[in-house]
Amino acid sequence: MKILLIGGGTGGHFYPLIAIAEELNRIGDEEKIANLKLYYMSNVPYDQKALDEQFITFIPITAGKLRVYFSWQNFVDMFKTAFGVIGAIFKLFNLYPDVIISKGGYAAFPVLVAARILRIPVIIHESDTVPGRVNKWSGKFARRIALSYPEAAQYFNEQKVAVTGQPIRRSIAFVATEGAKEFFELDPSIPTIGIIGGSLGAKIINDTITAVVPSLVQHYQIIHQCGPKNYEEVKTDAEVLLGDDTKRTRYKLYPYLNELQTKMFGGAADLIISRAGSSLYEIAAWGKPSIIIPGNGTVFHGDHQRKNAYHYARTGACVVIEEANLTSSVLENEIDLILGHKDQYDAMAAHAKAFYKPEAARLIAAEAVSIALEHE
Repeated sequence: MKILLIGGGTGGHFYPLIAIAEELNRIGDEEKIANLKLYYMSNVPYDQKALDEQFITFIPITAGKLRVYFSWQNFVDMFKTAFGVIGAIFKLFNLYPDVIISKGGYAAFPVLVAARILRIPVIIHESDTVPGRVNKWSGKFARRIALSYPEAAQYFNEQKVAVTGQPIRRSIAFVATEGAKEFFELDPSIPTIGIIGGSLGAKIINDTITAVVPSLVQHYQIIHQCGPKNYEEVKTDAEVLLGDDTKRTRYKLYPYLNELQTKMFGGAADLIISRAGSSLYEIAAWGKPSIIIPGNGTVFHGDHQRKNAYHYARTGACVVIEEANLTSSVLENEIDLILGHKDQYDAMAAHAKAFYKPEAARLIAAEAVSIALEHE
C-alpha cells in the first residue's frame, strides 16, 4: 500500500500531514498492513527530521507560487509550474500511489494536476473557514474532503465533506503538565504569556510586544517566538527597552520552537497570543485562553484569518484584536482582564478544550486506508 502526502510552503501545510502520517503508521501496525509505504512530494522537504521519524520518503518536484498580486516572478513561476506538472506526471506514474492526501498550497498543485490525469484518488484537508485556491479547485474531483471549520463546507460538494477538525501531532497535542516553566527557567508561581509568531513571524505583533515588555515583566513572564527572520531585530529592541531592569530575565525570546520546546511552551503558557492560522487548534488542544490577532495580509485569500478568529471567538475561547486596533495599551488591558479574573479565565480554558477535536488525524488516516484498499 502506497500513500502519498502533498502540500507545502508553510508549517501549517506540512505538520498536519505529519500528524496524519503518525496515524497511518499506527493503523498499519494495528491492522498489520503489509508493505505500507508513505511518501511526501513537494519542492522542499521542509522538515527532514520529521519525515525520517515517520519513515516518509521525500520526492522532490518543481513548483511555482500562485500569487494573486502583480509580480514579475509570476511570469517565471508559470514556467516552473508547467515543468512541475510534467515532472509530477512522470514521477506519479512511476510511483502510482493508492491514494493521495493533500493539504493544498502551491507545492501541491502540480501533483494534483497529475493525479487528475492519472485518476488517482485524492483526499484533501482544509484548515481554514475559507478554502485556499488549490483546495477549492481540487475539491471538484477529490474523493473526500476533510474540514477544520464547518463554514468551509459551503465551498464543496456536501456529499464529500466531513468536519474532522485539525490534525495535530500527538507530541504537540499532549503538552507537559509539570516542569514546563522550569524548562524555560521561569518561576512556576508567576503567570506566563506565550506569543506564537509563526514560522515567518509577525512584525506588528513583535513590535507591539517589545514596546510593552518593560511593563509586562513587572507582573508576568513571557515566552516569545518571533520568527527566525525577525530574531535579531526583536532581540536588539528588547535589550534596549529592558535595559538593566532586574526583571529582564522574565522575558524569553526564541526565533523558533522545536517539537520539545513547543510541547513545553504549551504547558508553560497561561495565556497565548497568536495569529489565526493552524495554531488555533494547538492552542485549543492545550486548553489555554488566548488573544488572537488575525493578519490583514489574508484579505486576498478570502480574509480567512479574520474569519477563523471570529469563529473561534464565538465559542468563548479567545478575545480578538484586529491589527487596526492593536496598540500596547489595548493589548496590555486585555492581558490583565483575562489573567486577573479567574472565572473568566477558567471559562475560556474550558471553551478552548471543547473546540479541539482529538480524532482528526485518525479519521483522515482511516479514510485514506479504506480508499487505498479499494484501489489496490
